[in-house]
Amino acid sequence: MMARIDPEEFAGQAVVVTAGTKGAGAATFRRFAAGGARLITAARSGRPDFVPADAFVEADLGTAEGVTRLAEAAAERLGPIDVIAHVLGGSTAPGGGFAALDDGHWSAEIALNLMGAVRLDRALVPAMLARGRGAIVHVASIQRRLPLPESTTAYAAAKAALAAYSKALSKEIGPKGIRVNVVSPGWIYTEAAEALVKRIAASSGEGEAAARQSILDALGGIPLGRPAQPEEVAELIAFLASDRAASIHGAEFTIDGGTVPTI
Repeated sequence: MMARIDPEEFAGQAVVVTAGTKGAGAATFRRFAAGGARLITAARSGRPDFVPADAFVEADLGTAEGVTRLAEAAAERLGPIDVIAHVLGGSTAPGGGFAALDDGHWSAEIALNLMGAVRLDRALVPAMLARGRGAIVHVASIQRRLPLPESTTAYAAAKAALAAYSKALSKEIGPKGIRVNVVSPGWIYTEAAEALVKRIAASSGEGEAAARQSILDALGGIPLGRPAQPEEVAELIAFLASDRAASIHGAEFTIDGGTVPTI
């Protein structure tokens, strides 16, 4: 059971949530909204009903132009940003191992899973530094430590780079009042997870049930017995962005049901 949400927790705070229309991003958008935040999000797809028109920007954050569009809209509509929750991520590369990935696949995975965060921080963090406060949460993945070589090598490498970048950023801007943390989920039950299953099934020809099992086998199973729900990931992101986590900085938090076999 989820804890009761304080409707004043983020009252008046300006929050940017990337990819806030689906999956964990949508859950994160809803969680900050429930806490009273002023929000903006962006996605390539259309605006869902739960996102107000003035809180949405249609943009591809895998491109420099898309990030600029979001950053400019955030500054215009919200003013200085208090929280960046960078949930954007995913993989569209084919299965088949390393040899199936050409330069285009690698470029696309890095643009989506690393450069979106780098570019957005570059656009929004200077205003945070000028005010001497703010919180950033980057969403990486346990695949930075447990890559699936059949299907997500490039994605896993990009998320590993995101974690390293986040640590470097935390060391640079932490002394200036900006907290930076990383959330690394395991398998979250989202539309993107189902899309991955379909891609593996298509490349293997063995069906979706076998594809799901192949993911579980590659991960070594989930000791808790189930994937995480998007709302559970969102709650962790909101905690790290809140004053409740005021002394937590430069850290990575895994939410994977025990999938990673070591501490």
